[in-house]
Amino acid sequence: MHIADLRREYSRAKLDEREVADNPFVQFQRWFQQALDSHVLDANAMVLATCGSDAQPSARVVLLKAFDERGMVFYTNYESHKAKDLTENPLAALLFYWKELERQVRIEGRVEKLTTQENEAYFQSRPLESQISAWASPQSQPIEDRAVLKARVEAYRRQFEHTPINCPPFWGGYRLIPHYFEFWQGREQRLHDRIIYQKSADKWVIGRLAP
Repeated sequence: MHIADLRREYSRAKLDEREVADNPFVQFQRWFQQALDSHVLDANAMVLATCGSDAQPSARVVLLKAFDERGMVFYTNYESHKAKDLTENPLAALLFYWKELERQVRIEGRVEKLTTQENEAYFQSRPLESQISAWASPQSQPIEDRAVLKARVEAYRRQFEHTPINCPPFWGGYRLIPHYFEFWQGREQRLHDRIIYQKSADKWVIGRLAP
């Protein structure tokens, strides 16, 4: 296999700064809806990149669970590796890749925790098994084997058999508050379109980058 020979042309669409929305959240909503309408698998999956005080970057796929002009929301265990990074350094980046549409969206910003009320409201919307798993998994901690995890799940299942399951104090959401967006559209001859939005005071400044 010759990895260097793996390539393809991009020709589905174009992106013109004269046609994009003035607001990046509106532009993101347009593209996100098009991804849903095109049946892109896991359209809300995004790579979350963090970096703690050790300056070691770390990335993983998480799911976008809400967004509005306040920012992009995701949930996790507050004792996880990503949470440790975000405690030490609240700056983070997101990346959406919609292969079927030949599109990427990069978002950079500062992350803050959601309120207890927001966490509880979302937690109660989750399926029962997901609620139990949130309690059972000591995320990012070493475990001997999968049997340990299954035993913890069964223990919490018995514990909550006759009582409501509240959101664990060590689990909840974050909101990334963007100051930068980049919308990438694949084009012919690798001359891709890259339209950026940068926050300047209370407004967004639109620009174009060379591919």
